[in-house]
Amino acid sequence: MICYAVIDTNVLVSALLSSHDDAATVQVVRKLFSGEIIPLFSKEILCEYDDVLRRKKFGFSEEAVDLMLRTIEKYGESVTPSPSGEILPDMKDLPFYEVVLEKQDSEAYLVTGNIKHFPKKPFIVTARELLDILNQK
Repeated sequence: MICYAVIDTNVLVSALLSSHDDAATVQVVRKLFSGEIIPLFSKEILCEYDDVLRRKKFGFSEEAVDLMLRTIEKYGESVTPSPSGEILPDMKDLPFYEVVLEKQDSEAYLVTGNIKHFPKKPFIVTARELLDILNQK
């Protein structure tokens, strides 16, 4: 089962920080690399990934960050979202929400560790919930 997903930056950070191969975020990133999850992104999202993943406090290697970004760009789909007019608790999350809205005809999901930052919608899920959805299909 292949699905489209907007991956929140916190999911990528969590996966790269994790030392557990069975962590849900690690499994989601693994599925991204295997092609089971097609990442959706916009220019704004790519810029945020690049900025956050290169922060010194995380200590991610340049190689790991470059591989992550190249994989998302190469195997993902760039989306130019329409403005939604939505007001979110953290407006920095709006690009992620608008990209997933743009692809609802493809049953896309937004995968995040911050569910409370978004409206309660069935397509906004945690990494564990996305894995459960994929296992059911």
